[in-house]
Amino acid sequence: MTAPTDDAGDYKGRIGNLIRDARRHRGLTQAQLADRLSTSQSAVNRIEKGHQNLSLEMLARIGSALDSEIVALGAGPTHLRVKGPTTLTGSIDVKTSKNAGVALLCASLLNRGRTTLRKVARIEEVNRLLEVLSSLGVQTRWINDDNDLEIIPPKEIDLSDIDAEAARRTRSVLMFLGPLLHRADTFELPYAGGCNLGTRTVEPHMSALRPFGLEVKATDGWYHGRVNRAIVPERAIVLTERGDTVTENALMAAALHPGTTTIRNASSNYMVQDLCFYLQALGVTVEGIGTTTLRVTGREVIDVDVDYAPSEDPIEAMSLIAAAIVTRSEITVRRAPIEFLEIELAVLTEMGFRYRLSEEYLAANGHTRLVDIHTLPSDMVAPRDKIHPMPFPGLNIDNLPFFAVIAAVAQGATHLHDWVYDNRAIYLTELNKLGGRVTLLDPHRVMIEGPTSWTGAELMCPPALRPAVVVLLAMLASKGTSVLRGTYVIHRGYEDLAERLSSLGADIETFRDI
Repeated sequence: MTAPTDDAGDYKGRIGNLIRDARRHRGLTQAQLADRLSTSQSAVNRIEKGHQNLSLEMLARIGSALDSEIVALGAGPTHLRVKGPTTLTGSIDVKTSKNAGVALLCASLLNRGRTTLRKVARIEEVNRLLEVLSSLGVQTRWINDDNDLEIIPPKEIDLSDIDAEAARRTRSVLMFLGPLLHRADTFELPYAGGCNLGTRTVEPHMSALRPFGLEVKATDGWYHGRVNRAIVPERAIVLTERGDTVTENALMAAALHPGTTTIRNASSNYMVQDLCFYLQALGVTVEGIGTTTLRVTGREVIDVDVDYAPSEDPIEAMSLIAAAIVTRSEITVRRAPIEFLEIELAVLTEMGFRYRLSEEYLAANGHTRLVDIHTLPSDMVAPRDKIHPMPFPGLNIDNLPFFAVIAAVAQGATHLHDWVYDNRAIYLTELNKLGGRVTLLDPHRVMIEGPTSWTGAELMCPPALRPAVVVLLAMLASKGTSVLRGTYVIHRGYEDLAERLSSLGADIETFRDI
């Protein structure tokens, strides 16, 4: 889209087009957006056609409703201009885990003492949670340029002024349920948001927390929680879904229950393990870490000063590996948590990926095994079987989308089955705008034909984090200039990704045009 002209109608039309595209990428109808804005569908239609004057207040409301920087006051949305094809060189360190970081921020509410977290991923998801914590009276501050973060909770948490706008922009706020049920007999939390990945029920969270006396009713855009202190776990809690955040909520509820709680069908994924190690640092006994059965002996009160360093992010590591494969580059991805990448590397090896591993060493948390991965230019072929995710120790659900762009440069047809999310696979078809051949078979399955001759194009950023990065990686290998518009969703989960790829030789420019 070109710069605005002096003609007011053209400018309003351009804004309308941006709003329309963002609405569609969020999977909303005009009527649904109108409902969020407390206006009429006809008004939304006029806005999108450029026939409606817009106040700054309305622009801000639209941006909030679409979880988009389209109308960020004082600055337009952030876009990326990518020139390719490129070859990457050099070394890069994997940053600490986004998902562990947000879990630990929520878990800090368990502790009445000071929590210091080391090298926290400074991303938008973390920023939103810090805004929510601040509104609850929690003191937080970045200590230094290493992204060390200090958290000091108040004696009493005040939920009356919770920052609902920030809370609605992150799904992680659901993980406040576990800590808060010990802090208040009744409380309210805004509906959780985050990526647009289709319907994801919160019922598994409810069934995990009912044994602790929590009942939640959802009305008017809020979760209304009420705790019956007479109810405590009398038998093992069997999770109906081996979900990461569900397991984390159960763990946090158990941490302040002075008895012993057994959690079965628990996730043993990387962020859950980091949370377990943090709880141990708080003096909570956690047995079975890395398995699907956890035994937690909690404490009635936790009041300690604790210093903890979350481990590195296997999803970011996979992003960087995918970037190397797609661009046929030789780079070194340092500090990769190998335990959570072994299945991915096994599948990639079957597809022809060549690489070298360093000797293993420990992360700063003293538990997680790290390696340096040296990638080599590789001739990739489609795997014999479909690629699908599984709970750990299977192929990580968040790493599945990266196999779409890898499959696109491989010889043959690859079948991806994204069974977890209702809506995520559809965003992988955005690769077609860059020359890919991705066929959507149903809401969960895609077929990808390779190899691909990538060609630059201009795209709106998909509203789901991992597919958005997949498109960016394809742009690195695309001939000519590509533009990725509205990249807020990438900033939700990655710290300075464009700048870090540029440090490896990518030609990426960040710009705004409003």
